[in-house]
Amino acid sequence: MSLSAGAGNRISPVRFIVGFGIVSALADVVYEGARSIIGPYLGSLGASAAVVGLVTGAGEAAALVLRLFTGRMADRIGKPWPQTLIGYVMTAVCVPLLAVAGGLSAAGLLYNGERVGKAVRTPARDSMLAHASAEMGRGYAFGLHEALDQVGAMTGPLLVALVLALDGHYRLAFALLAVPGAFAVIALLRLRRSAPDPALWEPAADVSESKKLRLETGLPKRFWQYAAFSAMTMLGFSTWAVLAFHVTSRHLMPASVVPVLYALAMAAASGAAVAFGRIYDRVGLRGLVVLPFLAAVVPLLSLSTTTGLVIAGAAVWGAGLGIHDSTMRAAVADLVPAHRRGAGYGTFTAIYGLSWLAGAALIGVLYEHGVAATAGFVGGVQLAALVLLVPVLRP
Repeated sequence: MSLSAGAGNRISPVRFIVGFGIVSALADVVYEGARSIIGPYLGSLGASAAVVGLVTGAGEAAALVLRLFTGRMADRIGKPWPQTLIGYVMTAVCVPLLAVAGGLSAAGLLYNGERVGKAVRTPARDSMLAHASAEMGRGYAFGLHEALDQVGAMTGPLLVALVLALDGHYRLAFALLAVPGAFAVIALLRLRRSAPDPALWEPAADVSESKKLRLETGLPKRFWQYAAFSAMTMLGFSTWAVLAFHVTSRHLMPASVVPVLYALAMAAASGAAVAFGRIYDRVGLRGLVVLPFLAAVVPLLSLSTTTGLVIAGAAVWGAGLGIHDSTMRAAVADLVPAHRRGAGYGTFTAIYGLSWLAGAALIGVLYEHGVAATAGFVGGVQLAALVLLVPVLRP
């Protein structure tokens, strides 16, 4: 039986990857559009800066830590479609309902409800993408998916910026996000009918090996080494909020331009995702050597007071994010047995995500002491990441 066919699947793996990329792009219009204005919106409801940080921080933590459980749930149930559908529906419903939130508590719950939806769907979805990537190459498949995803991440903030420029009301912007949310769910249902069982695309040898390892409960040693490297790189990788705060607090650009700068970063992420996905398929994990260098350059560019350097920094930051979100997902699929991919994705994402949150907090504190202190910390962390990469690259 051809891998391109797969009994019961009416589309090829490539079309499946592209279809899921479209679903993710539509969902990202919803989520990234909301993310770009959630801080000011909560502020308009009476939230202080501390409350905004608490609400959004809790949401990011939920989206990351809960994957430890939802990933294992995907492995245990063995039916990824229902879990994936529930997650996308939560995003499509929770974000538009922010338009009618009666107060700060309701808005906070709805925003975090969307983040829980992200945790529910992602491990199950990535497991299906891993099955489809068997024939076309892990790096290219995840890079292509990430590139399409970033198109939505670019479009969402620009759409919201346009609505605010024309109307000026947050609630209208949230309400209009119901349209791409509905299209995302419709596209997902059509994709499910076309490919009810993506596992059929997995090569027979991989399936046989997975059955032999069925009784193993732990994840491979090399996976943990790889996770340690990834966590260290994210410890020295700033969040967008810190970079945007620098731009506005130093009056380098008006606040209305920040979503456009973010869209530029997402465009760079899209291009890097495809390019480094191809590199991963050719040279494997060795292609990740460039990642610590990109992260080390970000504070030198993005935290400068020269507009041109700040714009370049946004592009470099986006490129680094694109590599993280594509190549690294492909590597997990190769390092973990097929029947443990849900747990692998959930564990990996929780580790590097929590490290990113810790690093973002440290970078925010160091920023108050100057760019030199921030750049020194990031450079030292990325040097340590290169050291941790060495055992991962050994045969």
